[in-house]
Amino acid sequence: MTKEEEHNLVEKARSGDKVALAELVKIAQQLSYRLSIRMVPDPVEAQDLTQEVLIRVVTGLAKFRGDSSFRTWVYKVASNHLLTARRRLVEQQFESLEELATRLADGVSDGTAAQDLPLEDQLTIKEAKLECTSRMLLGLDRDHRLAFILGEVLELSSEEGAAVLEIDPAAFRKRLSRARERMASFTEANCGVVKTENACRCALQGARLARLGYFDPARPRWTCHPARDPVRGSDRVEGLDGLGRALQVFRAHPDYAAPALLAEGLRRLIATDTSGLMG
Repeated sequence: MTKEEEHNLVEKARSGDKVALAELVKIAQQLSYRLSIRMVPDPVEAQDLTQEVLIRVVTGLAKFRGDSSFRTWVYKVASNHLLTARRRLVEQQFESLEELATRLADGVSDGTAAQDLPLEDQLTIKEAKLECTSRMLLGLDRDHRLAFILGEVLELSSEEGAAVLEIDPAAFRKRLSRARERMASFTEANCGVVKTENACRCALQGARLARLGYFDPARPRWTCHPARDPVRGSDRVEGLDGLGRALQVFRAHPDYAAPALLAEGLRRLIATDTSGLMG
């Protein structure tokens, strides 16, 4: 959808066109979810955050002036909420990168853990990798985590990232650089995918993570999560340098699709307009 088409849709929604508003909700739902599920890597928590963002998008639509794309504005609304919302349970339980490094080292030294799961189970190994990289992101504070997700995972330009965070492009690049350096340093020191000399292996960690209850191999939440673009989740690192390998580890998550029923309640309110949602 072009910027002009987006603006026409916004104008229709503002004039009371419920079909146009429902279409904007659909667009905003996916944008908000793809950011939320990386910022707070738990599908249930991400759904709650996305619903909260959607309410803010609909009730704040009058504030959209068209100076940026609708996508940028939605990301801005979502980012503001994600930076100021109460700490979610998964964030309260997060480990610092130093603590995570210790746990990974324990997983390497705990040789018996590998016996708990079949190492040839590729889905379990991939689940462990996706779970581990999600927890790595939680080792960053919210400001740097958000900049890293916007700039390196979602691959927004520094100009768009700066517009989303309402800071100068140079400030965005500096924040992104600090987050990138920390993530690269951590993965190069600990991750066997990024640096083959490292002893850590996803198969080994997967066994231990499952045994400690971090995830259930019978009910994986990442490998079975519906994706809009599964191809984007390629984890190939051949031919990449150290930084490229580190970044690909985080880009290996597919473009997760927002659950179909996520915004259904909101769409029903729009259709009936009995809640005063549209002003």
